[in-house]
Amino acid sequence: MHRLVQNINQFTNKVGQGVSWISLILVILIGMDVVLRYAFNWSSSANQELEWHLFAALFLLGAAYALKHDKHVRVDVFYSQFSATQKAWVNLVGTLVFLIPFCTVIIQTSIPFVIDAWKISESSAEPGGLPYRFIIKSTIPASAILLLTQAISEGLSALATILNREAR
Repeated sequence: MHRLVQNINQFTNKVGQGVSWISLILVILIGMDVVLRYAFNWSSSANQELEWHLFAALFLLGAAYALKHDKHVRVDVFYSQFSATQKAWVNLVGTLVFLIPFCTVIIQTSIPFVIDAWKISESSAEPGGLPYRFIIKSTIPASAILLLTQAISEGLSALATILNREAR
């Protein structure tokens, strides 16, 4: 169990570090867009679409990394006062009852959606928009799979804490 948690965590870290480069690209792209729009009165649908595609990829593919590093949204009114074992119980129950089913539903419902997009080589409906919209749609099930994998790691870590074993 310890080895599996360790491998999943390493994988999540590598993916998260790779995905973090999207934020740099996004900042540069938005900066260029602002300069082109206000200094040269030029704008592009493709540029704007690329910005939201990159933001979507950053958000979706970074979710597992955020979960692994406990940087996700959490209501800490009571949780922050809990002992390690109590936190582990909350994490285990939350993972089993909410996170894993949520990821499973997203995977099951998004795969047909993505397959259809690939079949028709879906592209933007905007004049001058980006081709290959099916690629960004593919990040939906990919992110749910990454999040599900990290959820398994988090669940196992919580279980190890409950059983008084260290899994991280």
